[in-house]
Amino acid sequence: MENKKNKILTCQDYTVSNENFDLILDEKLDMLITSPQPKKDELSKYYESEAYISHTDASISLFDKVYQTVKNYTIKQKIKLISSLNTENKTILDIGCGTGDFLEACKNNDWKITGAEPNEGARNLTIKKTEIGIHTNIEEILENNSNKFDVITMWHVLEHVPNLQEYISSLKNLLRPNGVLIIAVPNYKSYDAVYYGKFWAAYDVPRHLWHFSQKSINLLFKDFGLELVKTLPMKFDAYYVSLLSEKYKSGKSNPFKAFYRGFLSNLKAKQNMEYSSLIYLLKNTN
Repeated sequence: MENKKNKILTCQDYTVSNENFDLILDEKLDMLITSPQPKKDELSKYYESEAYISHTDASISLFDKVYQTVKNYTIKQKIKLISSLNTENKTILDIGCGTGDFLEACKNNDWKITGAEPNEGARNLTIKKTEIGIHTNIEEILENNSNKFDVITMWHVLEHVPNLQEYISSLKNLLRPNGVLIIAVPNYKSYDAVYYGKFWAAYDVPRHLWHFSQKSINLLFKDFGLELVKTLPMKFDAYYVSLLSEKYKSGKSNPFKAFYRGFLSNLKAKQNMEYSSLIYLLKNTN
């Protein structure tokens, strides 16, 4: 039974269901857990929304256009990051590859690409762009691919996966020795998270099942022989998340307020590295 004294917040699903979910603190791991968590066969219904922008290439509204512009810039930064790694065969697996823009850029930079994406519409877009078959999940890859990867990337994906420790074990099995796992996740200890509280858009319950701190990432992965070697900021996320959070809080986008909060969050994070989202590089040490 859950310890109700450890309940930190009650948050609403603003995207699909309008249902309420609690955030429970796991003190040992310094991590928040969404409760109750939808059963695996029920999760898909919480993604059935045109507002779920990572599953589309929409450029209709101003918000869509800004999102796509920032996405294109960050893809270039991601390519720089993986190109800086000492890889053996330039093999990469992108889990939760969305509409495939990052994988397409990897292919154009001579990486041998593999992808996994559960959403059928997004997966079909990726197949069209990359001209390769895309897996539905990593179980398929574990069954069908005897090769291990130099690099595995999960851009805002880990917070979505059920059975977290089992999943981390699978990631370990897919990495070659000295391979690098790159994970980007929201940081519930950022200034914008604390400021917006239950309205913080990056809680995104119940799609986000887990809410990580820097400490929790380190603790979770070191038990699997995955050593945290570098932490990097995702500065644009503070603005994007603040814009959505303002809308949840007041019913209006309030772009000027959102920009100010995003700027303030990044400014404060210069002192403590508590950015709205963080990229973690974890090396397979055994």
